[in-house]
Amino acid sequence: MADSERSVEILVVGAGMAGLAAASELQRAGHAVLVVDEGHDVGGRLASRRIGLATFDYGAQFMTARDPRFAAAVEQWAAAGVAEEWYRSSPGGHPRWRGKPTMTAVAHHLARPLDLLLARRVIRIRRHAAGWLVELESGETILAGAVLLTAPTPQALALLDAGQVGLTSALRARLERIAYECCLAVMATLAGPTRLPPPGWLAPAEGPVAWIADNQLKGVSAAPAVTIHATAAFSLQHWDHDRQMSGQKLLEAARPWLGSDVVEFQVHGWRYSKPCQSEQDLCLVLNRQPPLLIAGDACGGPRVEGAALSGWAAADLLKQMAVPSS
Repeated sequence: MADSERSVEILVVGAGMAGLAAASELQRAGHAVLVVDEGHDVGGRLASRRIGLATFDYGAQFMTARDPRFAAAVEQWAAAGVAEEWYRSSPGGHPRWRGKPTMTAVAHHLARPLDLLLARRVIRIRRHAAGWLVELESGETILAGAVLLTAPTPQALALLDAGQVGLTSALRARLERIAYECCLAVMATLAGPTRLPPPGWLAPAEGPVAWIADNQLKGVSAAPAVTIHATAAFSLQHWDHDRQMSGQKLLEAARPWLGSDVVEFQVHGWRYSKPCQSEQDLCLVLNRQPPLLIAGDACGGPRVEGAALSGWAAADLLKQMAVPSS
Protein backbone atom coordinates (compact mmCIF):
# COMPACT_ATOMS: atom_id res chain seq x y z
CA MET A 1 0.00 0.00 0.00
CA ALA A 2 1.32 3.44 -0.95
CA ASP A 3 2.10 5.95 1.79
CA SER A 4 -0.68 8.17 0.45
CA GLU A 5 -3.28 5.40 0.71
CA ARG A 6 -5.31 4.58 3.80
CA SER A 7 -7.52 1.58 4.44
CA VAL A 8 -10.67 1.65 6.56
CA GLU A 9 -13.70 -0.51 7.14
CA ILE A 10 -16.31 2.27 6.66
CA LEU A 11 -15.75 5.71 5.17
CA VAL A 12 -18.24 8.50 5.84
CA VAL A 13 -18.05 11.41 3.41
CA GLY A 14 -19.27 14.59 5.09
CA ALA A 15 -18.91 15.81 8.68
CA GLY A 16 -22.29 17.50 9.05
CA MET A 17 -24.94 16.21 11.42
CA ALA A 18 -25.87 13.20 9.26
CA GLY A 19 -22.26 12.07 8.85
CA LEU A 20 -21.34 12.61 12.49
CA ALA A 21 -24.48 10.86 13.75
CA ALA A 22 -23.83 7.87 11.52
CA ALA A 23 -20.12 7.65 12.35
CA SER A 24 -20.77 7.88 16.09
CA GLU A 25 -23.34 5.09 15.93
CA LEU A 26 -21.10 2.86 13.83
CA GLN A 27 -18.11 3.41 16.09
CA ARG A 28 -20.18 2.57 19.17
CA ALA A 29 -21.11 -0.68 17.43
CA GLY A 30 -17.41 -1.56 17.08
CA HIS A 31 -16.79 -0.61 13.46
CA ALA A 32 -13.64 1.17 12.29
CA VAL A 33 -14.86 4.44 10.78
CA LEU A 34 -13.14 7.37 9.10
CA VAL A 35 -14.93 10.67 8.40
CA VAL A 36 -13.61 12.89 5.61
CA ASP A 37 -14.78 16.44 4.89
CA GLU A 38 -13.58 19.28 2.68
CA GLY A 39 -14.12 21.85 5.43
CA HIS A 40 -11.60 22.91 8.04
CA ASP A 41 -14.09 22.19 10.82
CA VAL A 42 -16.94 19.78 11.46
CA GLY A 43 -20.62 20.61 11.62
CA GLY A 44 -21.75 21.58 8.13
CA ARG A 45 -24.63 23.98 8.72
CA LEU A 46 -24.06 23.73 12.47
CA ALA A 47 -21.74 26.63 11.78
CA SER A 48 -20.28 29.36 13.96
CA ARG A 49 -17.84 32.19 13.27
CA ARG A 50 -16.11 35.05 15.07
CA ILE A 51 -15.75 38.59 13.76
CA GLY A 52 -13.74 40.66 16.21
CA LEU A 53 -15.40 40.32 19.62
CA ALA A 54 -18.65 39.03 18.14
CA THR A 55 -19.67 35.39 17.71
CA PHE A 56 -22.28 34.15 15.25
CA ASP A 57 -24.35 31.06 14.60
CA TYR A 58 -24.69 31.62 10.87
CA GLY A 59 -26.27 28.36 9.71
CA ALA A 60 -28.88 26.39 11.64
CA GLN A 61 -30.07 28.42 14.63
CA PHE A 62 -31.73 25.74 16.71
CA MET A 63 -32.89 22.15 16.88
CA THR A 64 -36.34 20.74 17.58
CA ALA A 65 -36.76 17.19 18.87
CA ARG A 66 -39.96 15.37 17.96
CA ASP A 67 -38.59 11.86 17.42
CA PRO A 68 -37.88 9.94 20.66
CA ARG A 69 -34.43 8.84 19.52
CA PHE A 70 -33.37 12.38 18.68
CA ALA A 71 -35.02 13.78 21.81
CA ALA A 72 -32.96 11.34 23.91
CA ALA A 73 -29.79 12.46 22.12
CA VAL A 74 -30.57 16.13 22.74
CA GLU A 75 -31.10 15.40 26.43
CA GLN A 76 -27.68 13.71 26.49
CA TRP A 77 -26.10 16.74 24.82
CA ALA A 78 -27.76 19.01 27.36
CA ALA A 79 -26.41 16.84 30.20
CA ALA A 80 -22.95 17.11 28.60
CA GLY A 81 -23.24 20.90 28.59
CA VAL A 82 -23.21 21.36 24.80
CA ALA A 83 -26.93 22.13 24.31
CA GLU A 84 -29.67 23.96 26.18
CA GLU A 85 -33.25 25.07 25.61
CA TRP A 86 -33.41 28.48 23.92
CA TYR A 87 -37.15 29.18 23.74
CA ARG A 88 -40.56 27.76 22.86
CA SER A 89 -42.73 29.27 20.15
CA SER A 90 -45.78 28.90 22.40
CA PRO A 91 -46.53 27.62 25.91
CA GLY A 92 -46.39 23.84 25.76
CA GLY A 93 -44.81 23.95 22.30
CA HIS A 94 -41.71 22.09 21.18
CA PRO A 95 -38.52 23.49 22.73
CA ARG A 96 -36.02 25.16 20.42
CA TRP A 97 -32.65 23.80 21.50
CA ARG A 98 -29.44 25.70 20.77
CA GLY A 99 -25.84 24.59 20.93
CA LYS A 100 -23.91 25.82 23.94
CA PRO A 101 -22.03 28.08 23.58
CA THR A 102 -22.68 27.81 19.82
CA MET A 103 -24.35 25.36 17.46
CA THR A 104 -20.94 24.00 16.50
CA ALA A 105 -20.50 22.71 20.07
CA VAL A 106 -22.87 19.83 19.33
CA ALA A 107 -20.86 18.84 16.27
CA HIS A 108 -17.58 19.06 18.18
CA HIS A 109 -19.04 16.86 20.92
CA LEU A 110 -20.02 14.19 18.39
CA ALA A 111 -16.72 14.44 16.53
CA ARG A 112 -14.41 14.28 19.55
CA PRO A 113 -13.97 10.46 19.63
CA LEU A 114 -14.02 10.02 15.85
CA ASP A 115 -11.21 9.56 13.34
CA LEU A 116 -11.43 12.66 11.15
CA LEU A 117 -9.72 13.77 7.97
CA LEU A 118 -10.57 17.45 7.43
CA ALA A 119 -9.69 19.94 4.69
CA ARG A 120 -9.73 17.06 2.20
CA ARG A 121 -11.99 17.21 -0.85
CA VAL A 122 -13.17 13.94 -2.35
CA ILE A 123 -13.11 14.06 -6.14
CA ARG A 124 -13.92 10.50 -7.20
CA ILE A 125 -15.26 7.16 -5.95
CA ARG A 126 -14.48 3.99 -7.88
CA ARG A 127 -15.20 0.29 -7.49
CA HIS A 128 -12.27 -1.77 -6.20
CA ALA A 129 -11.75 -5.46 -5.60
CA ALA A 130 -11.70 -4.75 -1.84
CA GLY A 131 -14.63 -2.32 -1.82
CA TRP A 132 -14.39 1.31 -2.87
CA LEU A 133 -11.40 3.43 -3.80
CA VAL A 134 -11.99 7.04 -2.81
CA GLU A 135 -9.68 9.63 -4.39
CA LEU A 136 -8.94 13.00 -2.80
CA GLU A 137 -7.91 16.23 -4.47
CA SER A 138 -4.66 16.08 -2.46
CA GLY A 139 -3.65 12.90 -4.33
CA GLU A 140 -4.37 10.68 -1.31
CA THR A 141 -6.61 7.64 -1.67
CA ILE A 142 -8.75 5.77 0.83
CA LEU A 143 -9.66 2.12 0.37
CA ALA A 144 -12.96 1.47 2.13
CA GLY A 145 -15.05 -1.64 2.58
CA ALA A 146 -18.18 0.49 2.68
CA VAL A 147 -18.97 4.15 1.95
CA LEU A 148 -21.69 6.41 3.28
CA LEU A 149 -22.20 9.66 1.35
CA THR A 150 -23.77 12.52 3.33
CA ALA A 151 -22.77 15.44 1.09
CA PRO A 152 -25.56 17.30 -0.76
CA THR A 153 -26.99 15.03 -3.44
CA PRO A 154 -25.67 16.92 -6.50
CA GLN A 155 -22.14 16.70 -5.05
CA ALA A 156 -22.57 13.00 -4.23
CA LEU A 157 -23.78 12.27 -7.77
CA ALA A 158 -20.79 14.13 -9.21
CA LEU A 159 -18.40 11.92 -7.19
CA LEU A 160 -20.09 8.77 -8.42
CA ASP A 161 -20.19 9.94 -12.03
CA ALA A 162 -16.49 10.87 -11.89
CA GLY A 163 -15.72 7.28 -10.89
CA GLN A 164 -18.22 5.80 -13.35
CA VAL A 165 -20.23 4.16 -10.60
CA GLY A 166 -23.37 2.86 -12.23
CA LEU A 167 -26.80 3.45 -10.71
CA THR A 168 -30.12 2.00 -11.73
CA SER A 169 -32.29 4.41 -13.70
CA ALA A 170 -34.83 4.37 -10.87
CA LEU A 171 -32.24 5.31 -8.24
CA ARG A 172 -30.74 8.05 -10.37
CA ALA A 173 -34.19 9.50 -11.05
CA ARG A 174 -34.94 9.60 -7.31
CA LEU A 175 -31.65 11.34 -6.56
CA GLU A 176 -31.99 13.83 -9.39
CA ARG A 177 -35.47 14.81 -8.18
CA ILE A 178 -33.95 16.12 -4.95
CA ALA A 179 -33.66 19.92 -5.10
CA TYR A 180 -32.18 22.50 -2.75
CA GLU A 181 -32.69 26.14 -1.89
CA CYS A 182 -29.66 28.41 -1.73
CA CYS A 183 -29.35 31.02 0.99
CA LEU A 184 -27.36 34.21 1.54
CA ALA A 185 -26.45 34.78 5.19
CA VAL A 186 -25.26 38.09 6.63
CA MET A 187 -23.24 38.32 9.84
CA ALA A 188 -23.14 41.89 11.14
CA THR A 189 -21.51 43.36 14.23
CA LEU A 190 -23.38 46.34 15.69
CA ALA A 191 -22.45 49.41 17.70
CA GLY A 192 -25.14 48.63 20.27
CA PRO A 193 -28.11 46.37 21.10
CA THR A 194 -30.82 45.49 18.57
CA ARG A 195 -34.53 46.25 18.83
CA LEU A 196 -35.38 42.55 18.81
CA PRO A 197 -37.23 41.42 21.94
CA PRO A 198 -36.22 38.22 23.75
CA PRO A 199 -35.48 35.52 22.78
CA GLY A 200 -33.81 37.38 19.89
CA TRP A 201 -35.51 35.81 16.88
CA LEU A 202 -37.86 37.25 14.27
CA ALA A 203 -39.22 35.98 10.95
CA PRO A 204 -40.77 38.91 9.01
CA ALA A 205 -44.00 38.23 7.14
CA GLU A 206 -42.71 39.84 3.95
CA GLY A 207 -39.59 41.23 2.32
CA PRO A 208 -36.20 39.69 1.50
CA VAL A 209 -35.35 38.72 5.11
CA ALA A 210 -36.37 35.18 5.99
CA TRP A 211 -35.34 35.66 9.62
CA ILE A 212 -33.02 37.66 11.83
CA ALA A 213 -31.38 36.44 15.04
CA ASP A 214 -29.71 38.43 17.82
CA ASN A 215 -26.65 36.41 18.79
CA GLN A 216 -26.13 38.45 21.96
CA LEU A 217 -29.67 37.90 23.24
CA LYS A 218 -29.37 34.25 22.27
CA GLY A 219 -26.32 33.91 24.51
CA VAL A 220 -23.89 33.19 21.68
CA SER A 221 -22.03 36.50 21.46
CA ALA A 222 -20.49 38.80 24.05
CA ALA A 223 -20.83 41.73 21.62
CA PRO A 224 -23.93 42.93 19.72
CA ALA A 225 -24.24 40.82 16.56
CA VAL A 226 -26.99 39.67 14.23
CA THR A 227 -27.35 36.86 11.72
CA ILE A 228 -29.72 37.48 8.81
CA HIS A 229 -30.83 34.80 6.38
CA ALA A 230 -32.35 35.90 3.09
CA THR A 231 -35.41 34.27 1.59
CA ALA A 232 -34.90 31.60 -1.05
CA ALA A 233 -36.22 33.96 -3.74
CA PHE A 234 -33.83 36.79 -2.83
CA SER A 235 -30.89 34.39 -2.49
CA LEU A 236 -31.50 32.83 -5.90
CA GLN A 237 -31.96 36.21 -7.57
CA HIS A 238 -28.76 37.64 -6.06
CA TRP A 239 -26.62 34.49 -5.91
CA ASP A 240 -24.25 35.62 -8.67
CA HIS A 241 -24.29 39.30 -7.66
CA ASP A 242 -21.66 41.09 -5.62
CA ARG A 243 -22.00 39.65 -2.11
CA GLN A 244 -21.29 42.91 -0.28
CA MET A 245 -23.96 44.72 -2.28
CA SER A 246 -26.45 41.94 -1.57
CA GLY A 247 -25.53 42.10 2.10
CA GLN A 248 -26.14 45.85 2.13
CA LYS A 249 -29.63 45.30 0.71
CA LEU A 250 -30.45 42.77 3.41
CA LEU A 251 -29.14 45.04 6.15
CA GLU A 252 -31.25 47.90 4.80
CA ALA A 253 -34.32 45.65 4.82
CA ALA A 254 -33.51 44.63 8.41
CA ARG A 255 -32.90 48.21 9.60
CA PRO A 256 -36.20 48.48 11.55
CA TRP A 257 -34.99 45.71 13.88
CA LEU A 258 -31.28 46.52 14.09
CA GLY A 259 -31.55 49.51 16.41
CA SER A 260 -27.84 50.30 16.06
CA ASP A 261 -25.31 51.13 13.36
CA VAL A 262 -23.53 48.31 11.55
CA VAL A 263 -19.82 48.25 12.39
CA GLU A 264 -18.85 45.57 9.87
CA PHE A 265 -20.42 42.60 8.15
CA GLN A 266 -19.61 39.48 6.18
CA VAL A 267 -21.76 37.48 3.77
CA HIS A 268 -21.75 33.70 3.43
CA GLY A 269 -23.49 31.75 0.68
CA TRP A 270 -25.08 28.40 1.52
CA ARG A 271 -25.32 26.77 -1.92
CA TYR A 272 -27.29 23.80 -0.55
CA SER A 273 -29.05 25.49 2.34
CA LYS A 274 -31.95 23.09 2.70
CA PRO A 275 -33.82 20.62 0.51
CA CYS A 276 -37.06 21.87 -0.99
CA GLN A 277 -37.71 18.52 -2.70
CA SER A 278 -36.77 15.61 -0.43
CA GLU A 279 -36.51 11.84 -0.68
CA GLN A 280 -39.21 9.96 1.23
CA ASP A 281 -36.86 7.29 2.64
CA LEU A 282 -34.45 8.14 5.47
CA CYS A 283 -31.51 6.83 3.42
CA LEU A 284 -30.90 5.05 0.14
CA VAL A 285 -28.83 1.97 -0.62
CA LEU A 286 -27.04 2.62 -3.90
CA ASN A 287 -25.09 -0.67 -3.87
CA ARG A 288 -25.34 -3.61 -1.46
CA GLN A 289 -22.02 -5.38 -2.01
CA PRO A 290 -19.80 -3.59 -1.41
CA PRO A 291 -22.12 -1.29 0.56
CA LEU A 292 -22.65 2.23 -0.75
CA LEU A 293 -25.32 4.38 0.88
CA ILE A 294 -26.48 7.98 0.79
CA ALA A 295 -28.00 9.94 3.66
CA GLY A 296 -28.54 13.52 4.80
CA ASP A 297 -31.24 16.10 5.29
CA ALA A 298 -32.39 15.52 1.71
CA CYS A 299 -33.59 12.14 3.00
CA GLY A 300 -34.50 12.96 6.59
CA GLY A 301 -36.01 16.38 6.02
CA PRO A 302 -34.77 19.99 6.22
CA ARG A 303 -34.02 20.11 9.94
CA VAL A 304 -31.08 19.14 12.17
CA GLU A 305 -33.24 16.33 13.53
CA GLY A 306 -33.94 15.03 10.03
CA ALA A 307 -30.24 14.87 9.20
CA ALA A 308 -29.49 12.96 12.41
CA LEU A 309 -32.32 10.48 11.83
CA SER A 310 -31.09 9.90 8.29
CA GLY A 311 -27.53 9.28 9.48
CA TRP A 312 -28.71 6.83 12.13
CA ALA A 313 -30.88 4.99 9.61
CA ALA A 314 -27.89 4.55 7.31
CA ALA A 315 -25.73 3.37 10.22
CA ASP A 316 -28.37 0.84 11.24
CA LEU A 317 -28.40 -0.56 7.71
CA LEU A 318 -24.60 -0.71 7.53
CA LYS A 319 -24.49 -2.63 10.81
CA GLN A 320 -26.69 -5.29 9.20
CA MET A 321 -24.56 -5.58 6.06
CA ALA A 322 -21.48 -7.73 5.77
CA VAL A 323 -18.78 -5.13 5.21
CA PRO A 324 -15.92 -6.51 3.11
CA SER A 325 -12.48 -6.52 4.70
CA SER A 326 -10.40 -3.71 3.18
